[in-house]
Amino acid sequence: MTTIERNLQGLKERISRACSHAGRPVDAVVLLAVSKTFGADAVRQAQAAGQRCFGENYVQEGVEKILALRAPSVAPMPTEWHCIGPLQSNKTRLVAAHFDWVQSVDRLKIAERLSEQRPEGLPPLQVCLQVNVDGGLTKAGVAPADLHELAQAVARLPRLKLRGLMCIPEPAPTFEAQRAVFLQAKALFDQLNRAGFALDTLSMGMSDDLEAAIAAGSTMVRVGRAVFGDRAAKPAALA
Repeated sequence: MTTIERNLQGLKERISRACSHAGRPVDAVVLLAVSKTFGADAVRQAQAAGQRCFGENYVQEGVEKILALRAPSVAPMPTEWHCIGPLQSNKTRLVAAHFDWVQSVDRLKIAERLSEQRPEGLPPLQVCLQVNVDGGLTKAGVAPADLHELAQAVARLPRLKLRGLMCIPEPAPTFEAQRAVFLQAKALFDQLNRAGFALDTLSMGMSDDLEAAIAAGSTMVRVGRAVFGDRAAKPAALA
């Protein structure tokens, strides 16, 4: 058993325990393995262990990895690629052409460009709105007060499908403090569903706080370190 396979097994058990403690089905939460700064070989190891959903923060790195794993010389495995990092306008065409999901939409301009640039032959791009749920000054995301208006606008765009919300709150010192912030995101998610948006994805929780996120209602946790190990510094070319 490889280290990555062992890590994935332990992490899935951890997620299952968290679901059980929260009174939720053990399969209620999807694991998104965050593979940024790790090469295609690490992703192949995770794929061989059954992992199918991968998140990338850096667009160019992600596209290179996607293409390498789709090369004719590589036996393809069903894989879902999520762009989860801040997205600049000059990178939207690459994302629209190669990724399956974008979780970091926080401006209408970005959503419009993704909609315009999504190739006709591909399924609609699955989209989450990133919300700055706790007002962190260094965090990207739409303000909660502006969320409904953005959701309405994005839901109308062709070639996109609005699936839910994503958040990355500031670190909190205790389980209860973490859960309290995640519950704010869950409340926004529920408000949008009551307004008729039919969202199914609440992406929140990472290596250090996934239990609190699951207790608050997360349907997808984004985990890198607990799968692949400690990361090397990000090469400047990947920004």
